[in-house]
Amino acid sequence: MIRQRIPRYVVGAAALACVALVAASVWWIVSLGPAPVGRDLEFSRQVLDRNGRLLRAYATNDGRWRLPATTADVDPRFFDVLFAYEDKRFRAHHGVDALALARAGLQLVESGRIRSGGSTLTMQVARLLEPRTARSFSAKLRQITRAIEIERVLTKDEVLSLYLELAPYGGNIEGIRAASLVYFGKEPRHLSLAEAALLVALPQSPELRRPDRSAEIARAARDRVLDRFAATGMVPADEIAFAKVEPVPVARHPMPILAPHAADAAVAHFPDERLLRLTIDAGLQNNLEQLARERERTLAAQLSPDISLAILVVDNATGQVLAHVGSPAYFDARRAGQVDMTQAMRSPGSTLKPFIYGLGFEDGFIHPDTLIEDRPVSYGAYAPKDFDFSFKGTVTVREALQNSLNVPAVAVLDRVGPGRLAARLTQAGAVLTLPPDAAPGLAIGLGGVGLKLSDLVMLYSGIARLGAALPLNERADTAVPQAKRLLEPVAAWYVSAVLLGSPPPENGTVGRIAFKTGTSYGYRDAWSIGFDGKHTIGVWVGRPDGAPVAGLVGRTAAAPILFDAFARLSAGVAPLPRAPAGVLVAANDRLPPPLRRFQPGRLAGETARPALHILFPPDGAELDLGNTQGRPDPVMLKVAGAVAPLTVLVNGIPVSGGGRGSLFFNPDGPGFSRVTVMDAAGAVDSILVRIGDGASSTARAPLPALRAAQ
Repeated sequence: MIRQRIPRYVVGAAALACVALVAASVWWIVSLGPAPVGRDLEFSRQVLDRNGRLLRAYATNDGRWRLPATTADVDPRFFDVLFAYEDKRFRAHHGVDALALARAGLQLVESGRIRSGGSTLTMQVARLLEPRTARSFSAKLRQITRAIEIERVLTKDEVLSLYLELAPYGGNIEGIRAASLVYFGKEPRHLSLAEAALLVALPQSPELRRPDRSAEIARAARDRVLDRFAATGMVPADEIAFAKVEPVPVARHPMPILAPHAADAAVAHFPDERLLRLTIDAGLQNNLEQLARERERTLAAQLSPDISLAILVVDNATGQVLAHVGSPAYFDARRAGQVDMTQAMRSPGSTLKPFIYGLGFEDGFIHPDTLIEDRPVSYGAYAPKDFDFSFKGTVTVREALQNSLNVPAVAVLDRVGPGRLAARLTQAGAVLTLPPDAAPGLAIGLGGVGLKLSDLVMLYSGIARLGAALPLNERADTAVPQAKRLLEPVAAWYVSAVLLGSPPPENGTVGRIAFKTGTSYGYRDAWSIGFDGKHTIGVWVGRPDGAPVAGLVGRTAAAPILFDAFARLSAGVAPLPRAPAGVLVAANDRLPPPLRRFQPGRLAGETARPALHILFPPDGAELDLGNTQGRPDPVMLKVAGAVAPLTVLVNGIPVSGGGRGSLFFNPDGPGFSRVTVMDAAGAVDSILVRIGDGASSTARAPLPALRAAQ
């Protein structure tokens, strides 16, 4: 009886022990909590270019470089090397390789020390997700448990992604993308065999094997990985030998930092977004940053050691910024490198002259071939002089703008009105800065106002778009905004055609780029803004602190950079838009008499006379006209204060003339029409009306939307 009862007690005790062990194991596993799968990992904030290329990354809050990665981001050969060295049966096991664990245990028993590890890649991921400093049986058991749990939740590729993101590579470098960028200066999708082997070797002992500190130790570890890979027979022996002679990096590369000013602005504007995509083109940005550094060195030797510059490139069709160089050297404290000079308020010099003449073209009192005087003149105490303190006499408007003559520009501005110029530029989206409580005066035409390079580029891009200005945009996922009126198409085309003939610098060719230069008072700012059919580029040169620089002139300092920048555009130079309807191409002697010679505004001492004024229709009116044979009936004009004979232009084309009082014109058809009346004394008035196709001939009150567009 005793012999029968003892085994039963033993069996019962063993069964209870097993149950207790299972219960304890279950309790222990449950106590571990949910399996870690990396859902709450913090990654470096990334700013990407329009094609997804990394422009700049920012370290995590604890100072680490950690970038998200997937298997698609890495050269496929890396995984062949990784599996051969770390986990041959990764695709077959379920988190734990029993054969590898058994082999490691047997070696431990035979030799008394660990000769090979039994950890799988999944177990390493578990250890990285739940770091443990102590090496013990319980820690290994925890890794095994977590590995099995992880593989029940994640796919193999997701497990690999976690390894690619968390593997340590020395210092504050985590993950293969950060390691590849720091050690090789490139993304891991372009790794060589030797580079892949080094990145497989480093995580086993990242601090000891750091190539920037222990190059020979790193080389030896890499070569052991290559030998293990060679044993698989997956690669020829000569390729292994070639990989072993490839040097290991001995210094760290800086993390990518293209377009840092644009990246900083985006991060500041969208602080909660970890991934930002900009409209910047990384290739073009890199080319122009190199150009900025090259030109900065040359200008520093020629002009001032503290010289700086900025470049901005915009796509005319969308307003998207393709390149944004805020300074030549972001970390150069001497030149305030972290200050974005594309956003600094500076004096624009002569760069506003095209808009002065554009308003004159729009109002119809000048034409590119109108004669204008470049002679001494004063407006009260203000007496403008040309840049070289000389006067050219009688010139055409075309010559005056191409040669940036000051006196003619101020004369036209006096007719246009500085307040109207300022209002039009502001309406288009530019921000003008004047002294406190100061009203716009004639001096703004020569740079007496503050303006940003970004706003100047936006305005010039509006000229290239035949007068429709688009706000600049650097966020790739933003829709194209609404265009704002800057100039009428005919006026904008005249300005483009004139600027296309501006004499280029020594490295340029005439007739390829429409451009304008400018130099601010006291030689503090040099500018050059230009455009073709696709792009507008702006260049600023000067000292960030606003100090004068002797010899700093837009034509010699900024214009060569502008032409070099256009030369680096992969698309080449694109033709400007074709002439819109209403453009008048004629020599001076073929122009209507009032357009042959510019008549300046009334000077001091002249007798005042009634100003020419169109009484009917009112500016901004909508006319519903009858029609004859499909065309609107003639429109009656009532004019006061005019000196006969009168000339009437509709959309820039002379259509009729006559005496004082009432006259008529035939509109082109339904739609908007710009009607300009000039008298024999050169006085001009202009209105914009909308021609409808109704049955009556009544004028409605001016439309609010139409008024706002003036």
